Amino acid sequence: MSESVNGAQSLVRSLEEVGAEVVFGIPGGAILPAYDPLYDSTRVRHVLVRHEQGAGHAAEGYAQASGKIGVCMATSGPGATNLVTPIADAFLDSVPIVAITGQVPFASIGTDAFQEADISGITLPITKHNFLVQHAEQIPRTIAEAFYLAGSGRPGPVLVDIPKDVLQAATTFDWPPVIDLPGYRPVLKPHGKQIREAARLIASAQRPVLYVGGGVLKARAVAELRTLAELTGIPLVTTLMARGAFPDSHRQHLGMPGMHGTVAAVTALQKADLLIALGTRFDDRVTGRLDSFAPHATVIHADIDPAEIGKNRIADVPIVGDAREVITDLITAIKAEYAEGTRADLTGWWQQVDRWREVYPLGYEEPTDGALAPQYVIERLGKIAGPDTIFAAGVGQHQMWAAQFISYENPYTWLNSGGAGTMGYAVPAAMGAKLGAPDKLVWAIDGDGCFQMTNQELATCAIEGIPIKVAVINNGNLGMVRQWQTLFYEQRYSNTELGTHAPVGGSGQGSPRRIPDFVKLADALGCVGLRCESADEVDATIEKAMSIDDQPVVVDFTVGKDAMVWPMVAAGTSNDDILAARGVRPDFQAGV
Repeated sequence: MSESVNGAQSLVRSLEEVGAEVVFGIPGGAILPAYDPLYDSTRVRHVLVRHEQGAGHAAEGYAQASGKIGVCMATSGPGATNLVTPIADAFLDSVPIVAITGQVPFASIGTDAFQEADISGITLPITKHNFLVQHAEQIPRTIAEAFYLAGSGRPGPVLVDIPKDVLQAATTFDWPPVIDLPGYRPVLKPHGKQIREAARLIASAQRPVLYVGGGVLKARAVAELRTLAELTGIPLVTTLMARGAFPDSHRQHLGMPGMHGTVAAVTALQKADLLIALGTRFDDRVTGRLDSFAPHATVIHADIDPAEIGKNRIADVPIVGDAREVITDLITAIKAEYAEGTRADLTGWWQQVDRWREVYPLGYEEPTDGALAPQYVIERLGKIAGPDTIFAAGVGQHQMWAAQFISYENPYTWLNSGGAGTMGYAVPAAMGAKLGAPDKLVWAIDGDGCFQMTNQELATCAIEGIPIKVAVINNGNLGMVRQWQTLFYEQRYSNTELGTHAPVGGSGQGSPRRIPDFVKLADALGCVGLRCESADEVDATIEKAMSIDDQPVVVDFTVGKDAMVWPMVAAGTSNDDILAARGVRPDFQAGV
């Protein structure tokens, strides 16, 4: 049954019908017609953010925590371009969001009208698809297609740009629309021949490793992954984007591979004779120098996106398909191999792997100057908050420590900006995650650099009743940049000190100052602010923060400035050159 509406009403009705529950956005001239019917909607909640970048990251956090499509909205020109960073972030990390932007009237496009920007052209390389709606009657089908594209196949961001006059035009609303996407047919079911060949290799490999990426989480294949791992007894690593896909406490889990991965995980990949790569893209942060990565390994590479297979590393057995379908079929095929008597003895491989794990565990040194160790803060936070907590991290040292020193036992409890490495991700992503999973405890773990990029969204949290908690790992510096300056730039600390530690000079009276003072800033933003500066205060401070559930909480953990992230594979070097700690190179030739 058709209903007479205008384009804006059609947009809101379409969002209601596709199941959108929350829209993060800011109104402005070109998108303003959409905000009028949104005012009356009882099914779509709008969250007024303080910056469009916050809207995009909040949509990401919502999507990752809830498993639904995140939605953000902005006006034309600078409103739309402020969404570019989170759209790029979602594209690299395969996060399903729909970004809706207003545009100048259709006849004005191309005239450099006020607040005009070609957002469709700008985002073409960083969206799964984007639409410029030309007629109001196209709105229902476009929204339905956008949501389908964002969430199906390899998930990703989709942009819908709607001119102001299209939003104001009279039209009819009909639902459901006919989705017409010629040529878009994601392959979900893998080819049986490839599965059988992969199973044969898995059953006979002497030094296999399951190399698990974020695609396993996107496919909701966690249970199947555990079945496969336990069936085969193969050592397993989870990339930064796959933390939580397999329990850290499980004996087969070697930890995270890559630039700051565990020695056991990095070295197992290097020494493997078979890599079973599931939903991962052989990212440079995992492989190190690509031509030296896993030099003796045959590669099975399964991914839903055929463009990923062979992009960085040639696959001996390429498998295109949904990770859950792939793993399910592999389990059946491997069982058939085992039933026929083909099964390699992995005892010697495990002895070697366990030796690496025993000799080179994750650890850290206490600061010699008595400062609070950031690793200790994060480790205690993980233990006190517990395995059901959702952690959203910014980018840098604190991100790596959060990946290393918190034990992830459950899926969808670790949110971070992996591919883009976007500073400012944590606070708005945590805000979105809390709305997507309101019954979960949500902690943002941020650095003092990242925190200053998007902390204005704490005002949104305070006003909207979104009680997230933020641990600011405040080392007074851009920590990861400082680490590189220490190691590679002869300790020439050019423009990395932030001034968030006291003292940094004076207030005119010689008293030390923190610029900004995060406790005062938290109070100004409607939050509870706490500060912790010593190890003996850490537990009590975390517990106090946890006891507050009706306001956002910010904790300034003032930590030492010289802590470094170890292990480390320097950029552009081989994973064989991993350093377990500064100046400590593992001796693999000695049987260790």
